[in-house]
Amino acid sequence: MARVPGIVAVVLGGSRARGTHTTESDTDLGLYYRQPLDIDHLGRVARAFAGESAQVTGPGGWGPWVDGGGWLEVDGGAVDFIYRDLDRVRGVVADVEQGRYAFHEQAGHPLGFADHAYAGELALCKVLSDPAGELTRLRERLRAYPPALSQALVAGLWEADFLVANARKGVARVDTAYVAGCLFRLVGVCAHALHGAAGQWLINEKGAVPATAKLPGAPARFDERVDQAFAALEGDPLRLRLAIDIAADLVLDTADACMMMVR
Repeated sequence: MARVPGIVAVVLGGSRARGTHTTESDTDLGLYYRQPLDIDHLGRVARAFAGESAQVTGPGGWGPWVDGGGWLEVDGGAVDFIYRDLDRVRGVVADVEQGRYAFHEQAGHPLGFADHAYAGELALCKVLSDPAGELTRLRERLRAYPPALSQALVAGLWEADFLVANARKGVARVDTAYVAGCLFRLVGVCAHALHGAAGQWLINEKGAVPATAKLPGAPARFDERVDQAFAALEGDPLRLRLAIDIAADLVLDTADACMMMVR
């Protein structure tokens, strides 16, 4: 893959890079590229590994932020090629160093794709090939979690308070779907704030709640309380109020926990 024109570096990512994988885990290979990327050449590499049915997308084939790649099966196991535009990643690293982040619309990401996940992926990966050392030098800038990003994610808790107020407006109409949407985003905002306060990367919505519950200093029973809030989401005003009250208490405890963690 490293010889494919356009590929600058190749990394091992996901749970296998972090040492949290199981025998069933996918193998995620991050392909950091710069245009033009030779898709035909990469496709031939994929077929050499995974058979003639293997296919890869062009850049952007999976959406603006997930980008593209290929879902392959090699020796009975899942191997994913995942594209990352190196110049775009470089821009994200510069942003997080200044405390700038955003969630972007992306299919498959109900909270929105957290752009600072690009920096987290780079910080947590294992570099397999980087002939020019370009990715390694960029990764060195993330050796320590950016303090400005930590402050910004904690400051972002204002939105969780706002979502509590919005959710309460759905009670009278018994708008369970709207309340559920508010609470889902609220939990995501809290999870990112707590990870920022702890100086630990959160790069995916999947598993975010249990990962947050394991953070040193996280609110007690974080995951259980999230489950209780969602379990109360029934088409009844009293139950909806209960769900919102549980979430509101969790937001308050999250703010307190963040203050303690960043001292």
